[in-house]
Amino acid sequence: MDEREKNFEQLQEIAIREGASLIGVADIKNIKKTFHPLIIKIADSLPYAISIVVKLSDAIINDIKDSPTLIYKHHYKAVNYRLDQIALAVCKKIDSLGYSSVPIPSSQMVDWEKQLGHLSHRLVAREAGLGYIGRSTLFITPQYGARVRLVTILTNLPLPTGNPLEGSCKKCNECISLCPAEAITEAGYEREKCIIKLKEFSKIRGIGVSICGVCVKACKGTETLDE
Repeated sequence: MDEREKNFEQLQEIAIREGASLIGVADIKNIKKTFHPLIIKIADSLPYAISIVVKLSDAIINDIKDSPTLIYKHHYKAVNYRLDQIALAVCKKIDSLGYSSVPIPSSQMVDWEKQLGHLSHRLVAREAGLGYIGRSTLFITPQYGARVRLVTILTNLPLPTGNPLEGSCKKCNECISLCPAEAITEAGYEREKCIIKLKEFSKIRGIGVSICGVCVKACKGTETLDE
């Protein structure tokens, strides 16, 4: 086992112990241009991006019909918090090895108008080889479909990187037919329609955040991944 693999094994052990479902590493050179300007300077000296995945509860996702439920809202926030805690634990280990790391919040908006964070956790996870991005723009894993949440750590710790996983939605149209915003079509994803619907849902009593969950429930990602 070389140094990179040994480093990864140590981080993976911590992440899984803290509640992670999957972990992978991406070389950021192909996606750095997509990062928000606020994070570019930090990323200049941190060439690796660790992607950590936590699976969502099937029972909670299956309970969603045409709008987010209160229990989904709580679960969504709880999983985001857990992801951030996992990232902190992994960063603590990286720091102890004498390297630098920056945990990127799992769910923090830096551009409210466009609903964007510091970087796309989905792009990082794709580059790390953990899954692909579907027509709904959800991140889809072969193990759990789209029922996942993500967090990213930037670091300069030498690590083995994955390769983008090729996959497609093929002929599956479940998210198209069920999307309450009609934002997903054969031609592509209409972000503005989705944002408008998310703002509408956020006004539901007790919700207060921009979530939906309908397409997450609809996605049959595990059946559409290319071999």
